[in-house]
Amino acid sequence: MRLLWRLVARNRDYRRTVLATLVSLCGDWALQVGLAYHVYVLTGSTVASGLLLASALVPQLLLGSIAGVFVDRWDRRRTMITVNLALAAGLLPLLAVRSAGDVWIIYAVAAAESMLAQFFVPAEAAIVPLLVTPDTLVTANAVNSQARDASRLVGSAAGGILAGTAGLAGLVCLDIVTYLAAAALLAGISWRPAGARGPGTGDAAQPGVSAQAGVSAQAGVSALGAVVGEWKEGIALAARSRVVRALLVFSAVTSLGEGVMGALFAPFVRTILHGSAGTYGVIVATQAAGGIAGGLMAASIAHRFRIGPLFVSAAVSFGVLDAALFCYPLLTRALWPAVVVMLLVGLPSALMVAALMSLFQSAVADRHRGRIFGAVGAIEGAGMLVGALSAGWLANWLGIVPVLVFQAAAYIGAGLAVRRPLTAATRPSVPV
Repeated sequence: MRLLWRLVARNRDYRRTVLATLVSLCGDWALQVGLAYHVYVLTGSTVASGLLLASALVPQLLLGSIAGVFVDRWDRRRTMITVNLALAAGLLPLLAVRSAGDVWIIYAVAAAESMLAQFFVPAEAAIVPLLVTPDTLVTANAVNSQARDASRLVGSAAGGILAGTAGLAGLVCLDIVTYLAAAALLAGISWRPAGARGPGTGDAAQPGVSAQAGVSAQAGVSALGAVVGEWKEGIALAARSRVVRALLVFSAVTSLGEGVMGALFAPFVRTILHGSAGTYGVIVATQAAGGIAGGLMAASIAHRFRIGPLFVSAAVSFGVLDAALFCYPLLTRALWPAVVVMLLVGLPSALMVAALMSLFQSAVADRHRGRIFGAVGAIEGAGMLVGALSAGWLANWLGIVPVLVFQAAAYIGAGLAVRRPLTAATRPSVPV
C-alpha cells in the first residue's frame, strides 16, 4: 500500500493522467450504453444494434496499426489533449438525430470517434512508462485497470439513467464535458519530451523525408513512403522479439474469446441461468465491483512478483474461474455462484491486464511503443469482431455453454503457451 500511495499521491503527472482516463471513460461508457439503447428504441432491430458495435470495431481493425506510427512521431501529451478535444467536437452531429432515418449519423459518429481513439489509446499506453519509475510500472498499470473498471461501473449506470431521462442530447453533453475535463487535466502535466522528436524512430529525422514535405507531390510520396517504412519497422520489431511475438499471439487468441463473451453472455444469463434483465444487471455490476476490488489489491501486491510468472498465473486463473462460471449451471441454476465467481475473477483479471501492459512496455523502446500498442489494438479489434460475428452461428450449432467455454479455454491455453517465452521476465526495466 505504501508504494501505491507514493505513486498516486506524490506523482502529480501520473495522477492527472489516471484522472483524465477515469473522467473521459465515464462519459464514454455512459454514451455507449445510451447509444445502444437509443438505436434499439429508434429501429427495434437487433441487427441495427450489431452494426453499432461493428462501426466502432472496424476502424480499430483498419487504423490501429498505422495510427501507432504517428503516435511514435508526435508528442504523446499533445496527442492525448488534441484527441480529447477532437472527440468532444465529433459528438456534436448526434444532436441532430431525431428518427430511425437518422441512425446513419450514429454509425458515422461511432466510426469517427473510434478512429480518433486509435491515436489516443497507444499514446496513453506509451506515456505511462515515461511518467513512473520502473519499479512502480506494474502498480501504475494496475491502477489504470482499476480506473477503467470504476469508469465502467459509474458510466454504465449513468448511461442507463440518462438514456431514459435526459435522452441522447443529455448523454452527448455529458460526454463532451468529460472530454474537455480530461483535456484540461492532461494540459496540466509538466512532463515534456527530452528532445525534438523526429519522424520514425523518435530520435532523428529519417533519410528521404523532405523538409518541405507536402509542398510537392514528390515530397508527399516520400512522406507516405516514410510512414509505410516505419510501419514495417514496427512489424519487423514484433517479429524479432520473442516476448512481443508471444504477447501478440496471446492478445489475438484471447480477443476472439472476448468477442464470443460479449455476444453470448447476455443469452447465457437469460437462457442458461433463467435470469431477468435485472439479474443481468446485477452480474455485470458485480463484475465491475470485483474488478475495482481486484485492481486495488493488484496495485498493492503486483510489484512483489516476477512479472512473467505473474502474468501466466493470472491468465490461467482467469480462464479457470471463467470455466467454472460457464459450467456450474450443469449442477445448479442458483444465481449466487455466478456472483461469487464474478467477484473472485477481479483479482486475476487486474493482475493479468497490469502484467500484460507492463510486459509490452518493458519489451519495447519508447520510440517504438506507439506502433506496438497500435498493432495490439488492431489485433484485438479483429479478434473481437470475428468472435462476436461467429458466436451466434456457433451457439446455434454447438450450444451457448460449449462456445463460452472456448473463451475460458483460450485464456488457459494462451497463458500456458506463453509461459516459456516469458520465463526470463522479472520486474520490468523500461527501455528508452
